[in-house]
Amino acid sequence: MRTLLSRYRGRRSEYSKQIEVEKRENLRKKYEIIDQIKDLVNREESINKTFQDFRDLQAEWHSVGMVPQSALKNLWETYNHNVEVFYDYIKINKELRDLDFRKNLEKKVVLCEKAEHLLQENNAITAFRKLQEYHQQWRETGPVPRESREEVWARFREATSEINKRHHEHYESQKDDQKQNLEAKRALCDRIDAINTLKINSFREWEDKAKEVIALQQEWRTIGFAPRKQNNSIYQRFREACDLFFQNKRNFYSENKEVQQENLQKKIALCEAAEALQESTDWKATSEELIKLQKEWKEIGTVPRKHSDKVWKRFRKACDHFFSKKSEHFAGSDSSFEENLKLKEALIKRVEEFAHGSDPKAAFSRLNEMQKEWNEIGFVPFKKKDEIIARFREAINRQFDKLKMDDEEKAIYKYRTRLEGLKENPRASRKVRSERDKFVARIKQMESDITLWENNIGFFSKSASAEALIQDVQNKIDDAKNTILLLEEKIRIIDRSGLDD
Repeated sequence: MRTLLSRYRGRRSEYSKQIEVEKRENLRKKYEIIDQIKDLVNREESINKTFQDFRDLQAEWHSVGMVPQSALKNLWETYNHNVEVFYDYIKINKELRDLDFRKNLEKKVVLCEKAEHLLQENNAITAFRKLQEYHQQWRETGPVPRESREEVWARFREATSEINKRHHEHYESQKDDQKQNLEAKRALCDRIDAINTLKINSFREWEDKAKEVIALQQEWRTIGFAPRKQNNSIYQRFREACDLFFQNKRNFYSENKEVQQENLQKKIALCEAAEALQESTDWKATSEELIKLQKEWKEIGTVPRKHSDKVWKRFRKACDHFFSKKSEHFAGSDSSFEENLKLKEALIKRVEEFAHGSDPKAAFSRLNEMQKEWNEIGFVPFKKKDEIIARFREAINRQFDKLKMDDEEKAIYKYRTRLEGLKENPRASRKVRSERDKFVARIKQMESDITLWENNIGFFSKSASAEALIQDVQNKIDDAKNTILLLEEKIRIIDRSGLDD
């Protein structure tokens, strides 16, 4: 990362130097054009040719690129002065000159209107940036009639002053917010420092404190920037405190490998016990025994990381095999399934014919009640199960889509409906657990990405181009945070559903 950053800064420095060389060359070219405009006054050629040469020089002037900021004011004053001298002293084609002045006046009045319209822009930064474009266009527009010069400039200047004032106030308010952010970040650092002073002697305590530290990291990401001078240093302090905690945790686990090996043997024994029961048809007794084994599993501590996933999948496979067989057995023996099918078909028809009315909240509440009613109806014949679930899901989702709700809310309720439908599927638990694992993995990846993006923002220099890049990265961070919230809510829905047990 440091090597890439160094290369990036080197290239950026070279690019800046090249731009400065080009600006100095453009400045030289523009002063040459001014000298040529000066010479037009002393020509003895035809007026038409002289005026055409003047137009050509103006076009050439506008085609030349940017010049050093420090020379810009003097350059434009010199240019406009010599343009006015040309018009005032050439004593010919006065009508053409006046027409040109009037057109320039029209252009500047439009710029005044655009600047005044910016006063309605809520974003002070956007308004300020747009104003700079209008100022550039103003400078590039030629002289106006003498009697209108002060009036039109005063109008443009008044709008400019108000926009600049709002821009300044915006940054002043940001400073206060950044100071508060700094204090909030210091408080988080203090909390992790306090955790690092604790004497933790068990795996359970380490896991609990790790969750606490991760929660503090998530809270950190919700806090905005600190003042520029302290932003990097406070981030460095926080990162070092987190790194210290997780290094201590790794050290503890490394020093307690023997305990983890004992836990592994205990869990392997539970796997063997579950596998011995997976073909049993004594549904009640075996169910109770497997539930007992699952409780024992949760009470056993951590195992070596490289074995954790493998031994867990082995245990769950045996449990799933038995409970799937049990579900299939009872799914084919309930005489009330046909009646349940009729009840669910009638409910689907009610959902399809549901009228929302004028109160979205009431409609939303009624749709939720219909979902609950669906869940309370028992199993249907196995052959009809998938079809009836798909019909209900399509009908209820269509009704939720009609509600005036955020896309995130709709996604949550559609997902909840889908999970409720899966409860009738004896093999659903495995699929839902896999989905939950994917959500967790995606959240971790996004949190890692957010940390990287936030770290990168601290290294951007303060410039117009950097601000655009920072905003782009910030948009990515905001989108990722919203996605994390959505995934976390889906995980909570899975946990509450009981499908991942």
